[in-house]
Amino acid sequence: MASIIPGFEYDIFISYRQKDNKYDGWVTEFVDNLKKEIESTFKEDISIYFDINPHDGLLETHDVDASLKNKLKCLIFIPIVSRTYCDPTSFAWEHEFRAFVEQASTDQFGLKVKLPGGNVSSRVLPVRIHDLDAADIKLCESVLGGVMRGVEFIYKEPGVNRSLTPADDDKKNLNNTRYRNQINKVSLATREILLGWKADKGVTEKEVIQQRISYGEVFEEKKQTTKEKPARLNRIKLLSGAVVLGLLIIAALLIYPKIFKRDKLANLISADGRISIAVMPFQNMTNDTIWDIWQGGIQNELINSLTNYEEFKVRHLESITGVLQSRGFANYASFTPSVAGSISQKLDANIFIHGSIKQAGATIRVNAQLIDSKREELFKSFQIDGTAENILHIIDSLSVMVKNSLIMSKLEQGLTPDYKKYVTTGSPEAYRYYLYGEKAFYKGDFTTAANWYLKSVAIDSNFTDAYIQLSASCGNQGLTDQSRQWCLRLYKKREMLSLYQKLYAELWYALTFETPNNAINYLRQLQELDDQIPSVYYLSGYCYSGLGQYDKAIPEYEKALEIYKGWDSKPQVVWYYTVLGSAYHKTGQYKKEKELYIEAEQDFPREQGLIFQQAILSLTEGDTIAGNRYIEKYISVRKENSDPEINIITDLGGIYSEAGNPDKTEEYLRRALSLEPDNAARLNLLGYFLIDNDRNINEGMDLVDKALKLSPDDFTYLDSKGWGLYKSGKYPEALEILEKSDSLKTYDNAELSFHLEEVKKALSRKK
Repeated sequence: MASIIPGFEYDIFISYRQKDNKYDGWVTEFVDNLKKEIESTFKEDISIYFDINPHDGLLETHDVDASLKNKLKCLIFIPIVSRTYCDPTSFAWEHEFRAFVEQASTDQFGLKVKLPGGNVSSRVLPVRIHDLDAADIKLCESVLGGVMRGVEFIYKEPGVNRSLTPADDDKKNLNNTRYRNQINKVSLATREILLGWKADKGVTEKEVIQQRISYGEVFEEKKQTTKEKPARLNRIKLLSGAVVLGLLIIAALLIYPKIFKRDKLANLISADGRISIAVMPFQNMTNDTIWDIWQGGIQNELINSLTNYEEFKVRHLESITGVLQSRGFANYASFTPSVAGSISQKLDANIFIHGSIKQAGATIRVNAQLIDSKREELFKSFQIDGTAENILHIIDSLSVMVKNSLIMSKLEQGLTPDYKKYVTTGSPEAYRYYLYGEKAFYKGDFTTAANWYLKSVAIDSNFTDAYIQLSASCGNQGLTDQSRQWCLRLYKKREMLSLYQKLYAELWYALTFETPNNAINYLRQLQELDDQIPSVYYLSGYCYSGLGQYDKAIPEYEKALEIYKGWDSKPQVVWYYTVLGSAYHKTGQYKKEKELYIEAEQDFPREQGLIFQQAILSLTEGDTIAGNRYIEKYISVRKENSDPEINIITDLGGIYSEAGNPDKTEEYLRRALSLEPDNAARLNLLGYFLIDNDRNINEGMDLVDKALKLSPDDFTYLDSKGWGLYKSGKYPEALEILEKSDSLKTYDNAELSFHLEEVKKALSRKK
């Protein structure tokens, strides 16, 4: 039985050590009683994963990913916490407890859930059956990231510390707890968490997310814009990551390496992951001694503010004052950044904050600079104006600006150059959610990514990068309307954006609503501003590919990879290799294609998109042994990723189609349709294949008509019918249907344009 919320395998996962169940079956009895209590608490059927078999995935020798990958996709995780459970070397601790916390911390709702009453609860609900040592409690809380709360099942008498059982007398129990009441507490706690979860999910789904559509289901021609020949497009290409189809919504769009500003701070983060800071006194440069008091006042307020954040290690005021006094600084008139740097180094602080107070009439200006202690290099400065009456507000604002800048820079630590974007937000929380979204996006989990981006723009409504990625995530799920809405929201803001961001907004609009030629115009402008942005060249190549101009696409793709090599880095995604390989393939440059894939294997050894292209190349060259080996590997990787069989079958049809084997293509497309005979996309796909390859035009038309009955206004299905009418010699009817398709199209479609052109030529020849 699946979870009550789509996308999850179970509602509750019970984690325990077998040692705690061997003596009297306590865990088994607990689960049985909990199930009964839950049945009387919930209207819905709640699914619980409980592994009673000690040989089912709980042995250290078992394949963890295969055994637990899907089962850990649960809403609530209940660990039975005992003295034996708190063991970092045990399977339950490492591969269930820690794995769930890490997984839940980065999914679309996070580890914490807002309860209906307004409180916040963790999705981990510990059931504690022993009083624990302080070290064990600390160990648990280090994983949870906070205080361990839960429900206790502990029976205590003098000299007794064991798990509570149904037969125990609550009056003798020093904890005064009854087993039945504790079971009820667990059931009610799970209900509260699930109600809070469902409330959160309801809001999010209304905004953006619908049920996730897998690659294979979306691979239908809706997103396709690449051509097999300059005038034609091959529909049997798939969204398996092997090609750029549908990367009208590519994540790399804003990959703009403004690394030379932000990376200066990355080197200043200590080994413990914190930023060590010394805040120096601010210099009074007003010529009014009344402001002398604020030299130390601003310093003290900044220290107090920054100390509240665990990301920072802030030197105490008295430490700084002590060093200053030992150096003979009674006043700060001669307190230069060089002096501040040497004092900061003595205090073992990698960064120091140095500032000044100035006055012009009634206006007070406070400046602050973040400076590298060793290099004495300024990497960030702030300036706030106000009046003497609102000096505290000025200081508070300055504290927030400094804190946000430092945290955002810390968030970027370890990111590769292409990942560090010219981010247009000053909110660390918005940026944190954005980076979570990026992580999900690059994994192909567009539903989770969209949820994170949505949270990001909810915090900062002017975060343009998040708008683009939100639009992209929706588009990659086939949610065209939502994708366009987010694109339009950004486009309306374009006049308020910086030059770069304005061009990106206009580029995204062109990719979404206009032709590849329009997009190329904006891409050229971006290249003129900065010729070291790999994603701009990538997208230029993509647009040329969409026009069937592979001779122009190839140099663009090659330039993108060349930039990465210049950085001594690798692309974030395999697409940078596979799109170039596909272009080589289209132009018959098989030797270059093969060499490229050998290089790509070093960075992406088991990437399904690369294996997809390698299979196509081998089969095209007639090497069926290598081709079959790649196909077996491809199937294995897809199964490891838990991809549905029907999607794998359809994608195999895509491999054979690209390799020029129509018999095998038809075989796999028919197999896929037999599994989903009422799926409009699959009906149209096989129908169009039969029509376009002149294999059985009449059957193809019948299949397309069935698809149109299910979705009469789908312009790609109308295109298929119009093409079938053309193949049947019915040119006037074909023109009528194709013109209707053209009026309903949701993006510029090269294939449809080609079909219209061919029909018009045929009609002109008849005159």
